Amino acid sequence: MIEFFVPGVPKPAGSKRAFRNAKTGRIIVIDDCKKGKDWRGDVRFVATTAVGDDASPLDGPLYLSVDFHMPRPKGHFGRNGVKASAPAYPTSKPDATKLLRCIEDALTGILWRDDAQIVMQSVSKVYADKQPGARVRVGRMEQSA
Repeated sequence: MIEFFVPGVPKPAGSKRAFRNAKTGRIIVIDDCKKGKDWRGDVRFVATTAVGDDASPLDGPLYLSVDFHMPRPKGHFGRNGVKASAPAYPTSKPDATKLLRCIEDALTGILWRDDAQIVMQSVSKVYADKQPGARVRVGRMEQSA
């Protein structure tokens, strides 16, 4: 199993937008989430550090587990720390599936060849006690006969 923590505020992979380049006529697909590019870079850097520069992507069926640690809004805090009335879980945007899509895109070519290899996944979104970021776990699935 490969496990690592990416510090920072998790960003979603936005919706994809495609358009034709007027000069070349080629179709260009971009991600609508501009801030996601930096987050994807952070994820790629930490993953590459975790597995080593010369590691090749995993083959076969994989599982992916990601726990997103989101920062609490300032309104959740009072004089003595987190208010009793503050919600236990982040139910506002971005949604967990878009956050997960960003991680999947970032790790393609590093931990797996294609995110279609992920046959089992779990995702959670919680408030960070200390450091916002994402705890990522990837492993091979057992092959059964």
